[in-house]
Parts: sequence; C-alpha cells; structure tokens
Amino acid sequence: MKLKELLCGLDYEVLQRETALEQEISDVFYDTRNMKPGGVFVCIRGAKLDSHTLALQAVERGAVALVVETPVENIPAGIAMIKVENSRIALAVTSANYFGHPAEKMKLIGVTGTKGKTTTTYLLKSILESDSHKVGLIGSIGALIGDESVHTINTTPESYEIQKLFHQMAQAGCDYVVMEVSSQGLMLHRTAGFVFDVGIFLNISRDHISPWEHQSLEEYLHCKSLLFRQCRLGILNRDDEKMDAILEGHTCEVETFGYSKEADTRVVGYETVKAPGYMGVHFTTTGKHAASVTVGSPGKFTVYDALAAVCACDHFGVSIAGINRALHDVKIRGRVETVDIPAHYSVILDFAHDGIGISSMIDALQQYQPNHIIAVFGSDGNRTRIRRADAGEILGNNADLTIVTSNSPRFEPLEQINADIKVGLDRTKGKYEIIPDRRTAIKRAMSLAVKDDLVLLIGKGHWDYEEINGVKYPFDERVVVKEIYEELQREKSPQSSPCQTALQTN
Repeated sequence: MKLKELLCGLDYEVLQRETALEQEISDVFYDTRNMKPGGVFVCIRGAKLDSHTLALQAVERGAVALVVETPVENIPAGIAMIKVENSRIALAVTSANYFGHPAEKMKLIGVTGTKGKTTTTYLLKSILESDSHKVGLIGSIGALIGDESVHTINTTPESYEIQKLFHQMAQAGCDYVVMEVSSQGLMLHRTAGFVFDVGIFLNISRDHISPWEHQSLEEYLHCKSLLFRQCRLGILNRDDEKMDAILEGHTCEVETFGYSKEADTRVVGYETVKAPGYMGVHFTTTGKHAASVTVGSPGKFTVYDALAAVCACDHFGVSIAGINRALHDVKIRGRVETVDIPAHYSVILDFAHDGIGISSMIDALQQYQPNHIIAVFGSDGNRTRIRRADAGEILGNNADLTIVTSNSPRFEPLEQINADIKVGLDRTKGKYEIIPDRRTAIKRAMSLAVKDDLVLLIGKGHWDYEEINGVKYPFDERVVVKEIYEELQREKSPQSSPCQTALQTN
C-alpha cells in the first residue's frame, strides 16, 4: 500500500519528503519494539511516554515515514514526516486503511457502561451463535474469533490491534462482532475509523473516577457519550438517571429499555428461577420487543443485560424462541459464576469490586434464600481508595462472615489496602477476619461452609493471576477451589459444624 493510500481520510501536512507519498509501506507501527523495515511509525503522546521522543529510534529500526503531531528534529532528510492534528485518530484511520476496512464486512455491536459489559457481550455472542452466525468478541476477558481465544491487554485494545482483530475475524468468516467499548477506549480514539451498527448503554456509576482513570464524572460521561456519535442505532437503559447526559450530541437513532413506563421495551414481569445447580431469572416484556425469557444467571442486573441483548438481536432477526434457547443455560466466566464441585454449598466467583457491584450481586443472591453468605474479598491495588471502605461496609452489612484478603495489590502495600476495607467493615456489626494469602482465605471460607451456604469469591472474577510489584503469578480461582475441595475431603473428620461456631462467636 502506498503512503498516500494509507493516509486516505486524514487531514495532514507533509513536513518532509513529499515524494514519499508514492512510496510503498509495509505496515503501521506505534511501538518501536515491534518496528520493522519499510513501515510507518505513528508518534503518540501517552500518559507516561511521548513516543515523539522515540522517533529517531523508530527510523533506526527501519521506519520510512513518521506521523507526528509536532515536528521532530534531527530526522534524516530521506524519511517522510507527516503532521496531523491528532495522532491517535491517525493511528486508527491508517490502521483501518491498512487492513482494508474489515469492519465494513461484518455487523458490529458495541457495549458501554460501568457494569455488565462483559456479560452483555457474551449474551449477544451466545444468541447470535445459536442463530447460526459466526461471532467475534473483543473485551476484558480477551478476544474470541469463534471459539479461538486471542490474548489482549486492554478491555478495548489499541486501534491497530482492533483493526487487526477485525481483519482476522472477517478472514475466519465472522459475520458479527460484539465488543466492550470502555470509556478509556473512546477517550483515546481506539474505536475511531469505523461505525457500529448498534451501540448499547447499560449504566453509569462513579467506579472509574480516580487519578489513574477519569478526573471527574463529567469527563467520564462525555467519554461514554462518544459511542452514540459513532453508531447507527443506540439502545439505552431508560432507568439510568444519566441516560440523557449519555445522549448529549448523539447522531444515531435511539430506542430504550427498562422497567420505566417511558421505555420503548418495558419489563412487566420478573421472577427468580431456582433448581439444583441452577439460579436464574425469568422476565417478560412489552413494547417494541415483546419477549418472555429465562436466563441462567441471577439478579435484576441480569435482566438489564439480557434485555439489551434481546433488543439488539431482535433487530437482527433472531427469533424470541432462539433467544430463549441461547440464554437459558448461558454461563459467563467470572460473572456470578458457579464453580462445579460436588458440595452441599455453592462457591460463586464474581468480578464485583466496589460497593455498588457487590450490593447488586448479594441482593440478587439473597433472593435464593441461602443459609449463610461467607464472602472472600480483596481490593486491587492502584485504584481509588474510597471504594474499598464502601465495599467493606456493604459486606459487613450483608455477609454473615467476610474474609479480607489479597487481590492483585500491584504496587500498593497489601496491609494498606486491607486497612481501607476494614474502615468500612468497622462501620458495621458484621463479623470479619483478615487473611492476607488468598488461597488460605478461600480454604478458610470453604472449611466453614455447610449445606445451602454461599461462598462468594469477590473481586477477581475472570482474572487468572495475582499481580504483585509488577509480577503476575498464576492464580485461577476455578482451579484453586477444586484443589481445596479435594484437600478438605481428605482432611474431613466427624466433627460438629465449624460454620455455626465461627459465625456465632467470631
């Protein structure tokens, strides 16, 4: 591909070597570690690094052209220098051009919101696959091309990686792509260069307001709103009080869902469904998308996620009967996920990591009338501290016993993280223990559990590692739980119930 073809759709100025526009380009790069001869290097200003400072290094590694926001000095005269207003947008547009606009070959559904993005994308994938479509998925658990798993770093990867995944998905025969669209991804223009057929908004809370993410709620809302300037149809939760703010500046058609009488598709019936090894919900709707659906996941929040998926898939012609078949037995990794062990109690993993998410999950599970709730919770490091106390308070008020432990402290002292959680627990009369080692904490919880108890492992969800001081240590809770169950079976002796004693005297 010639350089001028790669730059198609951009406003740019050639600062150096205009004749290079006719030059053939091998690929697009934004990381000098991956740079190969004959490619274009796009200089990006990041939070920690401005890669304009690495432009000469990129040239030394074979770059024949640079895309910059400001001129870079001491670049050899034979290297083209292209100035753009925003190099992140330039990376997205050049990547789309390089891969031949693969997004145009598939239907794209983008899902945004503080909670429920992963669940909703997997519900969408399950429904569409049940209707004989091949579906690509991009999200926080990684990427899937049909059943093939592809590792990704961010919930919404860099724009080049998105276009590369789109290309691979189109080549593999995918006709739909569902993806989580994070506020960071929108803010950093990772999804520029294509249009979503459907954009979905689930909800907003203050979870990502911190020095590491968004400086204010207003900034967070603005970033979320960008999806609805980049899709043809917006499907939004009418019950969320920030919906109108999300629609500010929208350019798409709009329809809504929820319990509100103002919603285009309205929930008119809801009940829990319980059977051995099964916790789910059944709901009925009226309005634009009338349905009667059973979903194999508990909670009112499940209704919102599933209803968003129903509305989108109904637009694509999937029958309600087909939707129901797909949702009845659906399981989402790390989202109210039951671990398959032959115990008289249940162990459930969930990614909830703040007060709102934990409260919603426990409220959902309490509808199934568990005997006791024993919660194992750790807060991840390098995140806003205030949500730790909030989580502790919610657990203290709702769990029969909370065990505070580790969950990827990153570069923060674990003692400080757990002290923050303890602040919230101490506002309550709830019983708690602090066990720093997560495996030991899980074993303690499982050793206390008796018939019809729920052991909740909260905070890690789909993550299968512990990150400590920049090192990731393997830690898959599904594996750990099964190992511990076998250990406890071997250690089992005819004693009186330890759970009753712990919960009464702790």
